[in-house]
Amino acid sequence: QVQLVESGGGLVQAGGSLRLSCAASGSNLRFAETGWYRQAPGKKRELVAAITSAGSTNYADSVKGRFTISRDNAKNTVYLQMTSLKPEDTALYYCNVLLRGYDSHWGQGTQVTVSS
Repeated sequence: QVQLVESGGGLVQAGGSLRLSCAASGSNLRFAETGWYRQAPGKKRELVAAITSAGSTNYADSVKGRFTISRDNAKNTVYLQMTSLKPEDTALYYCNVLLRGYDSHWGQGTQVTVSS
């Protein structure tokens, strides 16, 4: 059974930084496509950043240059380093793992709140 546990969210002032972690059990992230999504109140869930099994990354235009997704294979954990945070980054952030192209799993989410 795949389980994802996100951590690292919190309250930060605009311009600050946070690092989110997504620790996986029951699957090897090295062979998965992993993404960070976010959902703000009243808005649709959107993809923020993703990393493929090969290590390729892609980012939403709104976070390019500010956020970095990475993976630690030894810890079976994916990170999202967020810098220069803006109030519009406030959202519930979710980790998603896609196995074999169709088997999707979500974490419980971690709240990020950026004050102005």
